[in-house]
Amino acid sequence: MVDLLSQYNKIKSQVDKAILDVVESSAYINGPEVKSFQQELEDYLKVKHVIPCANGTDALQIAMMALGLKPGDEVITATFTYVATAEVIALLGLKPVLVDVDVDTFGLNPDQVRAAITPKTKAIVPVHLFGQCANMDAIMEIAQEHKLFVVEDTAQAIGASYTFKNGETKMAGTMGDIGTTSFFPSKNLGCYGDGGAIFTNSDHLASEMRMIANHGQSVRYYHDRIGVNSRLDSIQAAILRCKLPHLDAYCDARRAAADFYDKAFAEVPEIKTPVRDAQSTHVFHQYTLQLSGAVGRDALVDYLQTQEIPCMIYYPVALHMQTAYRDDRYTDGSFPVTESLVQSVFSLPMHTELTNEQLTKITTAVVDFIKNNRK
Repeated sequence: MVDLLSQYNKIKSQVDKAILDVVESSAYINGPEVKSFQQELEDYLKVKHVIPCANGTDALQIAMMALGLKPGDEVITATFTYVATAEVIALLGLKPVLVDVDVDTFGLNPDQVRAAITPKTKAIVPVHLFGQCANMDAIMEIAQEHKLFVVEDTAQAIGASYTFKNGETKMAGTMGDIGTTSFFPSKNLGCYGDGGAIFTNSDHLASEMRMIANHGQSVRYYHDRIGVNSRLDSIQAAILRCKLPHLDAYCDARRAAADFYDKAFAEVPEIKTPVRDAQSTHVFHQYTLQLSGAVGRDALVDYLQTQEIPCMIYYPVALHMQTAYRDDRYTDGSFPVTESLVQSVFSLPMHTELTNEQLTKITTAVVDFIKNNRK
């Protein structure tokens, strides 16, 4: 699904030197590379504060902890997303309130968000799924109307931008009160281990999150609040510094691969290619299609595996159907869009190193299987 080795080989000398420089400096924790990466990412995102941390899940947890929410407070998020989004909400004793998504963009459905608000609602967590921003015009309007926090889950969409109806353009993760991301190796901006970061334009929230990520201390051995130990190590920061200048080119390469896929599937009625929202750029962390008609999605996935073509289902089980998040409020049919998506979506290889030869092999296999299995 992702060719990290070929990507590394293109910047090998730069990455190798960066790693060796950290080793020779012995500044492994909170070293100069971390601070430099922080500043460079702030410049790229045009955001006031970046707080590096250990991984994307920690980023979400630290963000939630900084908001001063209390056990039982409700946080609205999507049922069609990776588990980490809801996991940290539940872990902190807050109540995840799940809502359905838009059938075209997979982002939070604003009407569903509005309907889910109660006096206990304190925050909304829109997920910019697969590389495209959710409907932030509507989400920010709802949040302002009800005085709710907005925490953007940008783990799959770093590098994307969103243009509001008033013409203002902002980067994913910089529109709400807090944005979070992951630097897991397969991400559009990935390191060679675990890593994450938090973004905000609020001086107060930035101060709180820096303390939380560092055992709740701003001065060593003086702990002002409950915290965690969550750091981006210097070697990973050095690698990310090498890759950040290439992020826009990486996103362009993914868009080019997506264009190839779109064209190849344009005349296949059983396939719905990703919808590109006019207000958001799409950085295609995943290229996720919907399959309809008599052709079985699982049969197609199995066939592609026999052809040594990777294919994944993101996500086969919605959060409201997961054992850990089952709730009497939700039953089969509560989220019709999501329940349809988990039966129909599949994702094809998407990365910066895809060649036309590889793309041709992938698309030919998909089209041939569908044509041969129509009923």
